[in-house]
Amino acid sequence: MNYLRKGTVLCYFIGIFNKGENNMVETIKRDGKNIVAIGGGTGLSVLLRGLKEKTQSITAIVTVADDGGGSGRLREDLGMLPPGDIRSCLIALANTEPTMEKLLQYRFKEGSLKGQSFGNLFLAAMNEIHGSFEKAVEETSNVLKITGKVLPVTLDDITLIAELEDGSIIEGESKIPLLSIEKKSKIKRIKTNPEISYPLKNAIDAIVNADIIVLGPGSLYTSIIPNLLVKDMVNVINSSKAKVVYVCNIMTQPGETDDMGIKDHVEAILNHTVDGFVDYCIANNKEIPADILSKYIHDKAKPIYPQDLDIAYLKDKGIKFISDDFINIKDELIRHNAKKLSETIINLI
Repeated sequence: MNYLRKGTVLCYFIGIFNKGENNMVETIKRDGKNIVAIGGGTGLSVLLRGLKEKTQSITAIVTVADDGGGSGRLREDLGMLPPGDIRSCLIALANTEPTMEKLLQYRFKEGSLKGQSFGNLFLAAMNEIHGSFEKAVEETSNVLKITGKVLPVTLDDITLIAELEDGSIIEGESKIPLLSIEKKSKIKRIKTNPEISYPLKNAIDAIVNADIIVLGPGSLYTSIIPNLLVKDMVNVINSSKAKVVYVCNIMTQPGETDDMGIKDHVEAILNHTVDGFVDYCIANNKEIPADILSKYIHDKAKPIYPQDLDIAYLKDKGIKFISDDFINIKDELIRHNAKKLSETIINLI
C-alpha cells in the first residue's frame, strides 16, 4: 500500500527527530509499586498520563479487538492487529517533545490517507519491518522512550461478538453500539471469535508481579471486558496478590451502557469473570455543570452518580467503594482527573 511505504520512510525521520538530549523530556526516576492497567481507548490513556507522574512501574495491557476507523482499515488491508488503542497508550506514556505527540496523533485530511493517523502508519511500518506486532510495539516504545510498558493483550486476531437481550447476535466491535441502538436492545454478553485466544506471556508476567490491577476507565463491553475474555486472564488476575480496582466511567455510552449505573457496570464485569474478582470500585460523585452536560445528553449519554442501591450492592459483594470529585473538563469534554485518580490508586497500595 502507498500509505505503508510513506509510513516506513517516516519511521526513519521520526527516529532522527526523537534523538538527542535536547529532544527528550528527561524521565524522572521514581520508586513505586507495580501497577497494571487494563483496557483501551481514551479512558486508559487518560489514566496512564497521571500514573506516569507517580511511578515508572506501569504496564498497560491493551485490547486488540478494534475493527473501526483507521485501525480497522489497516487491519483489513494489511492483516495486522489494530494499532489505534496501542498508539494512544504509547503516546500517553511517551517522554518526548509536544511536537512528537502532535505528529503521532495527526490525522490526514485528504486523499487515500484521509482519516488515518500517522501514529497508526508508524506502527504499521514497524510491524512490516520487524515482522511482529509485539516487536513493533516494543521498538516504538523505545523510540518514544515511554515510561513503563505497553502490551497487546493477545497477538491473536480476534473479533468481538455481542449477544443482545433480544437474542440478536452482532459481530464486530464497531457495529455493536450502532446495532444495539438500532434494535433498541441492550448488550447481554460479549464473547470473541475465535472463542479461545492466548495472552501475551509478558502480560501474564506483569499481572503475576503486580501490586495493583486497574480495570478502566473505558468502554465497558468493547475496551475492558474483551481483555478478560482471553484465555487464563481471569484465573491469573484472580490468583495474583494484586488488588483489583475498577474505575467506573463518568458518563454512560450510547449503545453500550445506556441507563446503566455503577452496580450494572460492576455486575457486567462479574458476569464475565467470577465473584470476588473486584476489590475496589472508584466512581465520580461531582455534579457536572449543566451547560457541559447538555451536549452529552443531546447525544443520549447520561452522568453516572452513586446511588444507594449501588453502595448496597458493592457492600454485599465485599467491594470497597471510593467516591470523590474525579472530573476534569477541558474543551467542553468530560474526562477523569488523571492526577487525582492516579493519586487515589497509588494510595491503595
